Amino acid sequence: MNEIREVDRFECKVINVIQNLIWKGITVEEKNTRGRVYFGRVNGELDINQGDTLHLGIRPVYEVEDKTMRVTLYDAEDKKLDWTLV
Repeated sequence: MNEIREVDRFECKVINVIQNLIWKGITVEEKNTRGRVYFGRVNGELDINQGDTLHLGIRPVYEVEDKTMRVTLYDAEDKKLDWTLV
């Protein structure tokens, strides 16, 4: 089994975008596992639409309220867009 490193990126597809006044809520689906993650505070001015390709980065964390991973959403240029605990 290969260890996941913090610099690894996993391709995902945007499956839903909710536009609020300031933020976008974005749900993505990882390409291989089809696992879904929701990010609720992506900059609302960014041009991100359903069907776009983004990337996930995963970092293990000490358990925080039953959460064990920090998942970060990145664009194609490796710019951090948002993060969440899962």
